[in-house]
Amino acid sequence: MASPMKNLLTDLDRYAQSFRVFLERSTEHQSMQEFLEKQLPGIIASIGNGKSAINVLSVGSGAGEMDLQILSKIRARYPGVTINNDVIEPSASQISKYKEHVAQASNLENIKFTWHNETANEYESRMNAEKKTKKWDFIHMIQMLYYVKDIPATLRYFHSLLESQAKLLIILVSGKSGWETLWRKYSSSFPLEGFCSFISSADFPRMLDSAGMKYQLYELPSHLDITSCFIEGDKDGELLLDFLTETIDFTKTAPPELKRQVMEELRKPGCSEIRDGKVFFNSSLGVIVIEP
Repeated sequence: MASPMKNLLTDLDRYAQSFRVFLERSTEHQSMQEFLEKQLPGIIASIGNGKSAINVLSVGSGAGEMDLQILSKIRARYPGVTINNDVIEPSASQISKYKEHVAQASNLENIKFTWHNETANEYESRMNAEKKTKKWDFIHMIQMLYYVKDIPATLRYFHSLLESQAKLLIILVSGKSGWETLWRKYSSSFPLEGFCSFISSADFPRMLDSAGMKYQLYELPSHLDITSCFIEGDKDGELLLDFLTETIDFTKTAPPELKRQVMEELRKPGCSEIRDGKVFFNSSLGVIVIEP
């Protein structure tokens, strides 16, 4: 009998709802913002040296909140220099939101935007078909490598597009996070359906060392309040569980034994910390900065 469990990405509205609750309950964006404030200026310190234009490629940008913060840091480092920002994003609705953010922002002089409604793989195929190899001064991939079919090949391709002083910035879940514990154990029971695969920062040293790439690793502490996941019938809790398991309506569609095991796992120290009666899932991030 076919499992009633369905991957969350087959219902983009439900995905957007669960992601919204995740952002409300987690410190993920704050952790990224702190990293952009403290570490990014040093990382981009030489990407535009001697250039009249800086080319930035953002892969899987979503609605562009992080992109715009990154661009403002590049603009502050290189005032007056033209920034050409190309965006690769497969969701048309996210591109629309990104364009709205750009229309509302006030500090984007000298930044030119080009949006490509496609996946990273589609971009690569199109550029190869058009026999184009545009080089970039800064490429970033934030929380998107889970949705790529061949991660080492994708990294090799985008790494090959880096200019001599450029950087490739990757942010994804940390190998020390609760995601690592939960997904290493249960991802084979979740309905991935070819939409995504699990990868964390723990997978990168081996992958990058074997490709001979130079890189730095950073750890960004972050947590997610999942207390509501344990309250029967709590709508936000159900949406959070969907996000944690990449499953539509996990509470109602998961086999009882799997649900019991996952709920038990989420309370364990490998995943979460219990403070003042609340359950905080370790949603820490890993950052990898790769050099040409």
